[in-house]
Amino acid sequence: MPTPIGNLEDMTLRAIRVLKEVDVIYAEDTRTSGNLLKHFQIVNDLKPYHSFNEHKVVEFIVSQLVSGTTAALITDAGTPGISDPGFLLVRACREAGVKISCLPGPIAFVPALAASGLPSDAFYFEGFLPHKKGRQTAWKRLSELESTFILYESPHRLVRCLEEIKLYCGGERIASVAREISKMFEEQITATADELLVHFQQHAPKGEIVIVVEGKKK
Repeated sequence: MPTPIGNLEDMTLRAIRVLKEVDVIYAEDTRTSGNLLKHFQIVNDLKPYHSFNEHKVVEFIVSQLVSGTTAALITDAGTPGISDPGFLLVRACREAGVKISCLPGPIAFVPALAASGLPSDAFYFEGFLPHKKGRQTAWKRLSELESTFILYESPHRLVRCLEEIKLYCGGERIASVAREISKMFEEQITATADELLVHFQQHAPKGEIVIVVEGKKK
């Protein structure tokens, strides 16, 4: 179930209702999600489900669901399973015949793509690149894509990522950097890789970042 990535007004009425009705809510960070539930006056059983415990608790959660318990899965922000914990649980539920329903709602890369001005008729979502092993291979593959591709990046690695776009795709390749989507200081800049690199070398970025990159010209 998606939760707001910034503005709490992005929470849907359906999501609020479901969170009130289920037997238990599994959350990536119970403190963060606890604040969200408090804001919407949702009182429910809140339990942890995150990347550090998901392998251990999946079997238990599925057994509870098979027995008739209803549950909702949320992350700190956005949609579970999209660069956030959730895939293992959803797969296990499918294999056990448990009905899955994913509510529509906030996800960072969609508004970043829509506002970038880059082609969106076909695109490739990469998410976070590996930090070390496999990173060069990933860049060589991405640089050859003819469709727009999308990356997630942390603010302290943005400059490095822009340097790599310049190295593997060329300094004239158009890209768009969106940060703090749906928050007070939301910003999106679309320019060449060269121009973006200079800008963010001079202006240290803050907040969660989505990078949308133009595909290789035919």
